[in-house]
Amino acid sequence: MEKWVGRVALVTGASAGFGESIAKRLVEYGMKVVGCARNIEKIQSLSESLKDSKGSLTAIRCDISKEDEILAMFEKIKKDLGGVDVCINNAGLSYNAPLLSGTTEQWRHMLDINVLGLCICSREAVKSMRERGVDDGHIVLMSSMSGHRVVPNASHIHFYAATKFAVKALTEGLRNEVCALKSHIRVTAISPGMAKTEFVSRMWSDEPERADEVFSRYKAMTADDVTDSVIYALAAPTHVQVHDILVRPTECPY
Repeated sequence: MEKWVGRVALVTGASAGFGESIAKRLVEYGMKVVGCARNIEKIQSLSESLKDSKGSLTAIRCDISKEDEILAMFEKIKKDLGGVDVCINNAGLSYNAPLLSGTTEQWRHMLDINVLGLCICSREAVKSMRERGVDDGHIVLMSSMSGHRVVPNASHIHFYAATKFAVKALTEGLRNEVCALKSHIRVTAISPGMAKTEFVSRMWSDEPERADEVFSRYKAMTADDVTDSVIYALAAPTHVQVHDILVRPTECPY
């Protein structure tokens, strides 16, 4: 990770879960990290706790479902830090929204964040890199095991799975387009399985006991377990592209 010391990383959805863990680790490795979320109080608190670390953490309020806020964020990063060298597209969410009973609003919000927001951030990150002649940048897309198979009897995540299948296609598409530019910018997808973060409790916000029941059956992963996978991909030699990492608990089928 020495090659990334002093360089700039954007981590979306950095206020909790995977994003919080990834932002913390990158700061400890010496990167200038920009963490964004709709609510930035937790990021600001994390930044304060990391003030003696090798790197730094800056919080920016941004709703990834709104393009104008994303573009404004990239402009601020350009003005304050020069641009983005690493983009961790972590922001994502799911609702308890089956295909036969979910609301259009729920589905649209998932698309806006899990798919469109991810695409806009990736586009702007590559643009930032190429404007500055950065040829060793890295785009990380946080996918899911749900982007590789549809789990029977899990109707609550069928639409969410569709958004993550989209991320799988977008990962390959992004690699193809970067390759066509004869660029060495790397693209990696991370596909976690069951992990104990706020993601599940938010999805079951209307039935909080369901989240507790899920975690009582299996030993779930932690956010730090998933961060290890991100670090592995970033730390690989520049001539090595880690395409996809599937990481899941040993005891859990999901």
